[in-house]
Amino acid sequence: MADLLRSPYSDDLVAEGLHAVVVPLDGDNAHTAFDALDAFDDAGALPIVVIGLAEPGARPAAPSSVFDLVLDDTTALDTTLATIERNPVASVSLAVLLRGSARLPIEHALAAESAVYSMLQAGREAVSWRAAHERALPPLSTDPAVLATRDGDALLITLNRPQRHNAFSRDLRDGLCEMLALAVSDDSITSVVLSGNGPSFCSGGDLGEFGTFGDPAAAHQTRLARSAARLTARLAPRLRVHLHGACMGAGIELAAFAAEVVAHPDSSIALPEIGLGLVPGAGGTASITRRVGRQRCAELALGGVAISAATALSWGLIDTISPTMAAAWRP
Repeated sequence: MADLLRSPYSDDLVAEGLHAVVVPLDGDNAHTAFDALDAFDDAGALPIVVIGLAEPGARPAAPSSVFDLVLDDTTALDTTLATIERNPVASVSLAVLLRGSARLPIEHALAAESAVYSMLQAGREAVSWRAAHERALPPLSTDPAVLATRDGDALLITLNRPQRHNAFSRDLRDGLCEMLALAVSDDSITSVVLSGNGPSFCSGGDLGEFGTFGDPAAAHQTRLARSAARLTARLAPRLRVHLHGACMGAGIELAAFAAEVVAHPDSSIALPEIGLGLVPGAGGTASITRRVGRQRCAELALGGVAISAATALSWGLIDTISPTMAAAWRP
């Protein structure tokens, strides 16, 4: 791995189909690996996912930053390598994006994420996913996608597409941005509580709308102009989010900005975007990395499986688990 990082010929290996390198960290090899890799802050723009594999239960407390993720489970490794093999461009793009994201100011990190996401929308992997999955536009609804009420100095915002598990549609994005912007501009609002109606907080992007914006460059501009992530980040000190049910994609990416995230025990958290040939596009590469670090973010995105509220708590991705507020989350 150290030789690969030093080599000026890494492009030859990439051309031959090398998309991931696994460095065993067991026994004496752990010391050898850390000594050899200690000179590298990270893998830079090397278009290869660098994985450290520790012995079961022996994940280093402070793994070398050269690794894009560190695993201590061979089953998780197999799943991760399968994800990378299916969508290598999205997987490598995520790794490279995350290496720089934590070092950037949040708004710059969001702009970088949007640029990568927009580029991948026109890529072979995302196009292939859309071609293989029949999707219908979501049914029209006369109900507002976002509800808001004022309670003293608090603004209560509720995602209101329960029939779609509060999937993040354009209508929901626009309604949420409108309410978040109100809170940003009104200093008399000292706290904002964000929750969701129905069985889930937010199941991620509405797949029925995927691919309906034909120009990725224009989509990037729109994403910069109407960014729920940017507004959520600005509100972070005043923001509390209540999670329950499916919290996928945007459902955890936006929540992770908040000063406090409370989850019901039934919460199921995932970043499914790599499987669609994309990277997280609702702010997750900025928000989740600041909560749990880029290696955990990559583990969640490349692992391809959901984690429980208990696991999210142990990582620091959420702050509290509370079964008593479920009724309040499902008005």
